[in-house]
Amino acid sequence: MKIVYSIILTIFALNIVQAGELTTSELLDKVDKQFRSSTSVSELEMQIETKNWKRTLTMHMWTKGLEKTLIRIDSPKKDRGISTLKRGKSMWNYFPKINKVIKIPASMMMGSWMGSDFTNDDLVKDNTFVDDYTHKFINKEDREYHHIEIVPKQETVTVWGKIILKIRKSDNIIAQEAFYDEKGEKIKIMEFTDIKVMGGKKIPATMTLIPLKKENQRTVIKYVKAAFDAPVKDLIFTRKNLQKRR
Repeated sequence: MKIVYSIILTIFALNIVQAGELTTSELLDKVDKQFRSSTSVSELEMQIETKNWKRTLTMHMWTKGLEKTLIRIDSPKKDRGISTLKRGKSMWNYFPKINKVIKIPASMMMGSWMGSDFTNDDLVKDNTFVDDYTHKFINKEDREYHHIEIVPKQETVTVWGKIILKIRKSDNIIAQEAFYDEKGEKIKIMEFTDIKVMGGKKIPATMTLIPLKKENQRTVIKYVKAAFDAPVKDLIFTRKNLQKRR
């Protein structure tokens, strides 16, 4: 009986612990923290490409935990001052040309943000891979990447049936996310490239979101500058501040 019990424990351990003695939870925690800190202040460039047109936006972004985000567009000139505030699961947009704040209703959360492939819902997500999904290793024969399949828990609010992550074994930095609907069809992929040290963190400085059902279309976000765990005041995430142009 002791031998059988020992074999069972060994098999269980092998199913949980992979190269580097990291579990799926430990790896996903590292991925969650690559872009998330207690606070962050960053300058970003967003390039939107479709079959018929291209445009580039530059912006500043402030975050505090998972609950608070402010994004303010700097250019092009016609969009300067357009801002988005997220507090918890609520979100508002400010349009300086009409001097109006508009709360985003639930019916518009899956709509495009600033014409990109990112949705309003993408900006208010406060889920973590570790806490809000079940997870397991797949494709264990790959020597270069960890492959982890995550499935939302019953109480997790999301449109995705599952997400498959590719994480570099060399440094545990995420390389790709593949999003599948509830029928198991792959809908979009997010690629993470251009690894740099920014704000004391080693992160992918470029993220490319590719919708697989839209020909010749993608959205690329590039970190220009980033500071993590820097002091960020709560007044930044107020409706009053949302309406400031700078």
